[in-house]
Amino acid sequence: MQPEAFTLLMTVYGGDRAEHVRVAFRSAVHEQTLRPDQVVLVQDGPVEPEMAACLRELVDGSPAEVSFVQLEHNRGLGPALDAGLRASRYDIVARMDADDVAMPHRFQTQVPLVRAGADLVGAGLLEFDTDISDIVGRRTPPSDPADIARYSRLHDPFNHPTVVYRRSAVVAVGGYGDLPLMEDYWLFARMIANGARIVNVAEPLVYYRVGDGAYERRGGRDLLRSELRLQREMLGEGFITRPQYVRNVVVRGGYRLVPTVVRKPFYRMVVAPYGARRNRSRDRERDRDAAFVPAPRTPGYVPRHARPERAPASPAPLSAAPGEPPAAPPQPVEPGLAGPAEAAVPDQRDHSTG
Repeated sequence: MQPEAFTLLMTVYGGDRAEHVRVAFRSAVHEQTLRPDQVVLVQDGPVEPEMAACLRELVDGSPAEVSFVQLEHNRGLGPALDAGLRASRYDIVARMDADDVAMPHRFQTQVPLVRAGADLVGAGLLEFDTDISDIVGRRTPPSDPADIARYSRLHDPFNHPTVVYRRSAVVAVGGYGDLPLMEDYWLFARMIANGARIVNVAEPLVYYRVGDGAYERRGGRDLLRSELRLQREMLGEGFITRPQYVRNVVVRGGYRLVPTVVRKPFYRMVVAPYGARRNRSRDRERDRDAAFVPAPRTPGYVPRHARPERAPASPAPLSAAPGEPPAAPPQPVEPGLAGPAEAAVPDQRDHSTG
């Protein structure tokens, strides 16, 4: 039986640069150890002639079939992705941004997890400036499903450019919808609330471009309005409580209004490494549990009638001194009953590789 096929979903709009799109597309199609079976490429509104020529070149030269979806007007990322999902022939869909770079083993790592039963799989990423040799940051998401669900009440628990998901699980909660700049977070929150099976690979699988004002785009009044709308939606759906709503408005709303010079280091020092801290804590808990060896249970009182009959005493050895009790014979040690000093060493695998 052939492995389940999957679709790569990319969107492009007038603000993207042709050279970035070309690199992103090739990294996610030509250079993958596991190539997509279909590529859905959505053009979200008009583009410049250079971009139009780039898109034709990519469609014509792709080693995978490309379904090109052209939207007459720019509708925004959420509606453009929903249009792309409608054009996807396969239930497994991998996302890719138009200015990032996928590592060659990305789909080889993530797609089997969806085939095995996950509905939504994210991954870590490396931030770069001018090219992928210029790494300026790292985002490690929480990998344990319980941590992901808990974290989602305050932050987006998935790096959107890295996700692979079941289209059916996305459609079941209404798709991306139109919540500008927050469509991915709102989608993932609804999927979690709907019982989607979720997992993050802590290992970075995507290079994320931050050289073109990525941190500036995380602030401003437009994003604040979207933030407040997102919090109202999550409260209305019961995904967060009233105290969590107040906390999020204060913390996340304030974050949108501080200057970039403050926002950037705060994100890199506090938000981005949260998953790495939590994953290390989980690893320590697992190691501690694996290393714990319970003490032998001391038998309690045994009624006289239930006691085994006493065996006749063995004759004293010839070397025993007069008046001394005979030495007890050595007791056999059953295999597998070693004491704590001989317990097996707990598994020390690096859980950060997912």
